[in-house]
Amino acid sequence: MVQAIKFFFMESLLVQASQNPLVAFTLLLMVILTLPPLFERLKLPGLVGLLFAGIVLGSNGLGLLDSESESIKLLADIGKIYLMFVAGLEIDLDEFRKKKDRSLGFGIATFVIPLAFGTVIGQMFGMGLNASVLMGSLLASHTLLGYPIVNRLGVVKNEAVTVTIGATIFTDIAALLVLAICLAIHGGEFSVSTLIIQLVMLGVYSAVVLFGIDKAGKEYFRRTGDEESNQFMFILLVVFLASVTAQIINVDKIVGAFLAGLAVNDVVGRSPVEEKVVFIGSTLFIPCFFVDMGLLLDIPGFIKTITTELPLTIVVLGGLFASKFLAAAIAKLVYRYSWDEAMTMWSLSLPQVAATLAAALAALKAGLIGNSVFNVVIVLMLVTSISGPILTARFGRKISADNLEQDSFFNYSDSNLPPSGFLYDDIAAELTKPKAQRITNSPLFRIVVPVANPRTERFLIEMSALIAKHESGLVVPLSIAKAHVHMDDPNLKKIIKRSRNRLKTALKVAEEFSVEAKPIIRIDDDVVHGISRTAREQNASLLVMGWSDPNKLRSRLFGNIIDNIFWSSHCPVAVMRLLEEPINIHQILVPIKNITSQSIRTIRFAQLFAETNQANITLLHISDRASTKEEIYHFEQELNTVVENQIQPEITIDIKVIQQDDIAGGIITQANDYDMVVLRFTRRRTAGGLAVSDVTHRAINDLNCSVVLYGEPTSFNI
Repeated sequence: MVQAIKFFFMESLLVQASQNPLVAFTLLLMVILTLPPLFERLKLPGLVGLLFAGIVLGSNGLGLLDSESESIKLLADIGKIYLMFVAGLEIDLDEFRKKKDRSLGFGIATFVIPLAFGTVIGQMFGMGLNASVLMGSLLASHTLLGYPIVNRLGVVKNEAVTVTIGATIFTDIAALLVLAICLAIHGGEFSVSTLIIQLVMLGVYSAVVLFGIDKAGKEYFRRTGDEESNQFMFILLVVFLASVTAQIINVDKIVGAFLAGLAVNDVVGRSPVEEKVVFIGSTLFIPCFFVDMGLLLDIPGFIKTITTELPLTIVVLGGLFASKFLAAAIAKLVYRYSWDEAMTMWSLSLPQVAATLAAALAALKAGLIGNSVFNVVIVLMLVTSISGPILTARFGRKISADNLEQDSFFNYSDSNLPPSGFLYDDIAAELTKPKAQRITNSPLFRIVVPVANPRTERFLIEMSALIAKHESGLVVPLSIAKAHVHMDDPNLKKIIKRSRNRLKTALKVAEEFSVEAKPIIRIDDDVVHGISRTAREQNASLLVMGWSDPNKLRSRLFGNIIDNIFWSSHCPVAVMRLLEEPINIHQILVPIKNITSQSIRTIRFAQLFAETNQANITLLHISDRASTKEEIYHFEQELNTVVENQIQPEITIDIKVIQQDDIAGGIITQANDYDMVVLRFTRRRTAGGLAVSDVTHRAINDLNCSVVLYGEPTSFNI
């Protein structure tokens, strides 16, 4: 009976999945939600889980999904377009511009050498010249899977890393151009004249997309202001418009998507609109593309490729590793990089995911390559996506941090402020002086404190008053009276009355600490805009905020207020959960993962408060158990040098290093002996978009002491 029910259920599910697009879409959602996190726990890339799901649910497995169905084709095509668009969008054009000559030089080397290797390999194994050249182009591009690693290690500003990131622009564009030419030749449409016409059309098309969309986008964003929904739709429109137009001129749609990503790079910047665009794609559509890749995999053919055609697989893998290494070695010799920097460049340029998979799929569907070559590309993707980040982590740790920016705590340049306005350089100059030489009674240092919750208001004002008094500044208590169009609304009068009562309380607290206060009531229909704009108008040096219930931290961080304040604020933001009066906080713990300009400014923030009541600071570094004694000693010495030369504390700062794989657990355990923990607000890129660091989230939830989550303007916290 049970077997009969199971059989009936499976038969019904098979029929529904094949005939009902809604069932297929539901299965995709289940896969996307469950498998990537599971495979990441197994220390495998999440996309491997998506490929595995495609294999299990496809014709080689349960047969629940069909790659030829219209719904799967549509979602996979959108995912492929989105994948290439995000690849272009996430390229840091500012860093590319700084080292464009060297980026172009390394880009040429890391493209031409693998292209030549791949072409020779194709010829060795009996492929036609056209297919061989395409094989070479598949090896020539690379995906920056290791970028989050170098960013976490604090070496993203290293010249060798910057050059490698910039080289991605050249390699991806060149690889896609070779793909377009090879597909045209394979379609029988190739001649010298048609090639010239195709190149001219491609050149005109690229110029229109790169410059036209950039100009139109900036103008549209200027006119629409804060209308994020319309801006989001505008970005989607230009992406798919560029992809459709590319097909009209006989160029694959992924070329248009990549160029569109580059075109809107400067338009969206690092804004909430970019977060939403990337979030939608990486959460839904891009995973659908990888599932479709699994559906297309011919498992018997894949096994045959691994066994009977093992020499081709080994030679392709060896050719990729060797050619990328040779390009990095040439860059080392020409640009005089160290071996650690060269090896980091090599490891960053190894992973073959975005452009490689998209191009391989286009070539497979066009019949330019067979299933055996496609299977080799899948093996290539699996091997490089695992080994590349591992090697990047290994060699990235060894890069010297001598080029660390000598940033001061509030060293934010701002050319948009009028000459008579408040300049951050003034604060920087002021804070670099010894305390006795600083200007007294000068309200340069302004702390804006939004007050909305009576339970947290007093401690927030106390904390702000202590810091303002130390810096001879002032506190700006702010109450947002949320209202819409009608200023005569009786409800608005009640809101303003409550705001005045909160501000009276804030003034009394400030008076207790003999600190000047400038209370402000702002009527605004949006709390985030009201806070961030007031902070800007008041030339705030620091924005202090709080939350009332620590159990709601996750929702607050991902909600409309705290999260968007971190995005929109022009100055540093400190979100606080204070469990006791700030004046009673004497032991402060500051976890430090790596020595970066951001972590130094976090230490300075802790120092700023600690000096107000002679508190002690402990810098905690938790190293994984794989770290050697030499690496730990080297890090400890570097951190000690930073404290002595750049922090120059007037209070005691101790350094504590422990070895433990569970970073969050280590922070929680160590924090039991401290009154407050200062954590840096960071974001990490995941398969589902942007998320607060797991370590930060877990630590805040479990810490039993006061916590400060310190973050910087998003343009300085990338």
